[in-house]
Amino acid sequence: FGVGKTTLAQLVYNDSSIRDYFDLRVWVCVSNEFDVIKITKTILESVTSQSCDRNDLNSLQVELKENLSGKKFLLVLDDVWNENYDDWTKLRSPFDAGITGSKIIVTTRNSNVSSIMRTVADHSLQILSDNDSLCMLAHHALERGDFTGHLDLKEIGMEIVKKCGGLPLALST
Repeated sequence: FGVGKTTLAQLVYNDSSIRDYFDLRVWVCVSNEFDVIKITKTILESVTSQSCDRNDLNSLQVELKENLSGKKFLLVLDDVWNENYDDWTKLRSPFDAGITGSKIIVTTRNSNVSSIMRTVADHSLQILSDNDSLCMLAHHALERGDFTGHLDLKEIGMEIVKKCGGLPLALST
């Protein structure tokens, strides 16, 4: 919770070199409801920039596959909770149409999800050390980005760091 999974994925997704590298970029917030038809439809609508009122998984996936064919894409599935391997297998079938270099990024708090969806090693984000937390707090709160010239605030900063428990989102807030 709050270690920066979505923020890190957003930085990657919005990076100019990433935009230039991929033909298509799609972001889908999945959350608790892993509805294969709904997710497929959302991806298709993003790829085609057109709304779709069909609810047949096969026709949605055929059209998505056609639109991904011969393209290098980046797909971010943010905040995935579903641990059902069959659901993931159904969802991923159109993505084989993308060319080499296409990527899918999945953010999740659940290690079971990452092991089910994994084709490469996962990257677990850790909480920040007290020193890194203090640096991050100073960066967000002070003009210089450190406590030089504000030594009286450093003690208060350490109290804030302890309360935030190394969570970057809590520190930046």
